[in-house]
Amino acid sequence: MPRPPDMTKHRGFPSGMPGHGHHFTIRRANEKGATPLKQLQRLARPGTIEHKVDAAFLHALWHHFGSEPFERGNLDAGRLNLLFGREVVPAESDFDPTSYDALLRIDEKVARRTFPESFEDVMEV
Repeated sequence: MPRPPDMTKHRGFPSGMPGHGHHFTIRRANEKGATPLKQLQRLARPGTIEHKVDAAFLHALWHHFGSEPFERGNLDAGRLNLLFGREVVPAESDFDPTSYDALLRIDEKVARRTFPESFEDVMEV
Protein backbone atom coordinates (compact mmCIF):
# COMPACT_ATOMS: atom_id res chain seq x y z
CA MET A 1 0.00 0.00 0.00
CA PRO A 2 1.46 3.42 -0.96
CA ARG A 3 2.40 5.73 1.84
CA PRO A 4 0.10 8.80 2.05
CA PRO A 5 1.72 12.20 1.55
CA ASP A 6 2.94 14.13 4.59
CA MET A 7 0.39 16.57 5.94
CA THR A 8 0.65 19.14 8.72
CA LYS A 9 -1.96 18.62 11.42
CA HIS A 10 -3.00 21.91 12.96
CA ARG A 11 -3.09 21.02 16.64
CA GLY A 12 -5.70 22.93 18.60
CA PHE A 13 -7.73 23.82 15.49
CA PRO A 14 -11.42 22.88 15.89
CA SER A 15 -12.36 19.72 14.00
CA GLY A 16 -15.78 21.03 13.07
CA MET A 17 -18.94 22.77 14.17
CA PRO A 18 -20.44 20.94 17.15
CA GLY A 19 -23.89 19.50 16.66
CA HIS A 20 -24.04 20.10 12.92
CA GLY A 21 -21.78 17.46 11.33
CA HIS A 22 -19.76 20.05 9.39
CA HIS A 23 -16.05 19.27 9.40
CA PHE A 24 -13.20 21.79 9.44
CA THR A 25 -10.33 19.27 9.34
CA ILE A 26 -9.52 15.86 7.91
CA ARG A 27 -7.96 13.03 9.92
CA ARG A 28 -5.44 11.69 7.44
CA ALA A 29 -3.91 12.54 4.08
CA ASN A 30 -5.51 11.11 0.96
CA GLU A 31 -3.28 8.40 -0.56
CA LYS A 32 -4.07 9.76 -4.05
CA GLY A 33 -3.01 13.29 -3.06
CA ALA A 34 -4.74 16.39 -1.78
CA THR A 35 -8.09 17.42 -3.19
CA PRO A 36 -7.45 20.46 -5.43
CA LEU A 37 -8.42 23.84 -4.01
CA LYS A 38 -10.71 25.83 -6.27
CA GLN A 39 -13.23 28.58 -5.82
CA LEU A 40 -16.76 27.23 -5.41
CA GLN A 41 -19.91 29.27 -5.71
CA ARG A 42 -21.26 30.00 -2.26
CA LEU A 43 -25.04 29.83 -2.12
CA ALA A 44 -25.39 30.38 1.61
CA ARG A 45 -27.32 33.50 2.51
CA PRO A 46 -26.91 35.37 5.80
CA GLY A 47 -28.97 33.77 8.54
CA THR A 48 -28.74 30.23 7.12
CA ILE A 49 -26.84 27.44 8.83
CA GLU A 50 -24.47 27.23 5.86
CA HIS A 51 -23.54 30.90 6.31
CA LYS A 52 -22.99 30.33 10.04
CA VAL A 53 -20.72 27.34 9.34
CA ASP A 54 -18.64 29.38 6.84
CA ALA A 55 -18.42 32.20 9.39
CA ALA A 56 -17.42 29.76 12.17
CA PHE A 57 -14.70 28.24 9.96
CA LEU A 58 -13.34 31.70 9.13
CA HIS A 59 -13.52 32.60 12.85
CA ALA A 60 -11.40 29.53 13.65
CA LEU A 61 -8.91 30.39 10.88
CA TRP A 62 -8.57 33.99 12.07
CA HIS A 63 -8.16 33.14 15.73
CA HIS A 64 -5.71 30.32 15.00
CA PHE A 65 -3.56 31.96 12.27
CA GLY A 66 -4.46 35.66 12.23
CA SER A 67 -3.06 37.64 9.31
CA GLU A 68 -0.03 35.33 8.92
CA PRO A 69 0.24 32.81 6.04
CA PHE A 70 -0.64 29.25 7.00
CA GLU A 71 -0.18 25.79 5.53
CA ARG A 72 -3.22 24.07 4.10
CA GLY A 73 -2.32 20.90 6.01
CA ASN A 74 -5.32 19.01 7.36
CA LEU A 75 -7.85 21.79 6.73
CA ASP A 76 -10.89 20.42 4.89
CA ALA A 77 -10.75 21.20 1.15
CA GLY A 78 -14.53 21.36 0.80
CA ARG A 79 -14.79 23.98 3.52
CA LEU A 80 -11.75 25.91 2.20
CA ASN A 81 -13.17 25.89 -1.34
CA LEU A 82 -16.22 27.85 -0.17
CA LEU A 83 -13.91 30.67 1.01
CA PHE A 84 -11.09 30.20 -1.54
CA GLY A 85 -10.47 33.05 -3.98
CA ARG A 86 -12.37 35.50 -1.79
CA GLU A 87 -11.75 35.41 1.97
CA VAL A 88 -8.88 32.88 1.73
CA VAL A 89 -6.29 33.39 -1.01
CA PRO A 90 -2.92 31.91 -2.01
CA ALA A 91 0.00 33.34 -0.03
CA GLU A 92 2.69 32.40 -2.56
CA SER A 93 3.24 33.05 -6.26
CA ASP A 94 3.97 29.39 -7.09
CA PHE A 95 0.81 28.17 -5.35
CA ASP A 96 0.01 24.48 -5.89
CA PRO A 97 -3.72 23.83 -5.29
CA THR A 98 -3.03 20.08 -4.92
CA SER A 99 -0.42 20.34 -2.17
CA TYR A 100 -0.95 19.91 1.56
CA ASP A 101 2.07 22.25 1.93
CA ALA A 102 0.42 25.12 -0.01
CA LEU A 103 0.47 28.44 1.84
CA LEU A 104 -2.76 30.39 2.24
CA ARG A 105 -3.72 33.63 3.95
CA ILE A 106 -6.89 35.44 4.92
CA ASP A 107 -7.76 38.49 2.80
CA GLU A 108 -8.78 40.47 5.86
CA LYS A 109 -10.48 43.32 4.00
CA VAL A 110 -12.76 40.98 2.04
CA ALA A 111 -13.34 38.65 5.00
CA ARG A 112 -14.33 41.48 7.38
CA ARG A 113 -16.83 42.77 4.83
CA THR A 114 -18.38 39.34 4.19
CA PHE A 115 -18.19 37.80 7.68
CA PRO A 116 -17.75 40.60 10.27
CA GLU A 117 -18.89 38.23 13.05
CA SER A 118 -15.84 36.01 12.40
CA PHE A 119 -13.52 38.66 13.82
CA GLU A 120 -15.23 39.01 17.19
CA ASP A 121 -13.49 37.43 20.19
CA VAL A 122 -16.43 35.09 20.80
CA MET A 123 -18.81 33.95 18.09
CA GLU A 124 -22.26 32.67 18.99
CA VAL A 125 -23.51 29.91 16.68
